[in-house]
Amino acid sequence: MSRSASYFCCWVAMAMFACLTRPAVALDPRYPDWPCQQLKVPGISIASVWSGPSIDTIDNTKPADPREADLVLRLVARRTPMEDARKLIDDYVTGTAEEKQQKAKTLFAALYSTLNAQRDQVMSGIERFSRKQKSMAEEIRANAQKMRELQDQPNADPAQNDALANQLSWQTRIFEDRRKTTAYMCDVPVLIEKRLFDLASAIQNALNADTPAK
Repeated sequence: MSRSASYFCCWVAMAMFACLTRPAVALDPRYPDWPCQQLKVPGISIASVWSGPSIDTIDNTKPADPREADLVLRLVARRTPMEDARKLIDDYVTGTAEEKQQKAKTLFAALYSTLNAQRDQVMSGIERFSRKQKSMAEEIRANAQKMRELQDQPNADPAQNDALANQLSWQTRIFEDRRKTTAYMCDVPVLIEKRLFDLASAIQNALNADTPAK
């Protein structure tokens, strides 16, 4: 690589880096590693997704009914269409008014516990990703500074300069590719919460449906 080409590569890489790693202000200073435009809310509020009977007395630490446990796994899976999920819920929340209410409460409590935990895991993963991006940004910044210093030297080693230019270009490309996935990752907690809301609505509809006369 010629000296002029090396300079050009360095300029392009540093220009890209300046655009990609410009300082960002966290929307909530309590969560400096949270990169999403959506505000970070650590846990799903039950009141925001459920208006049915209270689940305060439901103990999720007890072994679930095998049928309910299998149903929960099927309902939380996003590959299960909501239309199918509603049918599964309608088939499960049956019986007398008292039986239906108990099934509705335990089912929602299990779904809430499962999906809220999934959402917490996803959000922790997003913050780990953000910290790795910050670490990579610092590494790119250090390499860019090193390259500027090398190019300022009258007897700089062209091979070392070229190697650093290639490394800087590669790191910047990886940084950008990863940055593009941030918006998708940030949508996942929202989708989980929406899934819980839709399932809760289906449970409440099944609970409020008239019990067929025997």
